[in-house]
Amino acid sequence: MRIEVYNDVWDALEDDPIERERLKMRSRLMTTLKLRVRSWHVTPAKAAKRLGITQRRLNQLLKDRFNAFSLGDLFDLATRAGLKVKLSIDETEKKKAAKRAA
Repeated sequence: MRIEVYNDVWDALEDDPIERERLKMRSRLMTTLKLRVRSWHVTPAKAAKRLGITQRRLNQLLKDRFNAFSLGDLFDLATRAGLKVKLSIDETEKKKAAKRAA
């Protein structure tokens, strides 16, 4: 029996590389948002108002209802929460493929 080791849970769960990266980004945004909201130490009503969402939607966020939020939704919420989201593009794989082709 061969044991596989993964760097990330999404690497183990998702075969499609595009969906895997999307899930990683959503997961990181959701985790960071939850931490930010909890750091406010305000009522759920105030937190929801601050984010411009309903309390039901806030509850989905705080309870990790992962499929309830698109990447765009999470980006918008992060911006409203005062977080600055940066996109980093790593072209390492592209460079490796180019070297192999040469």
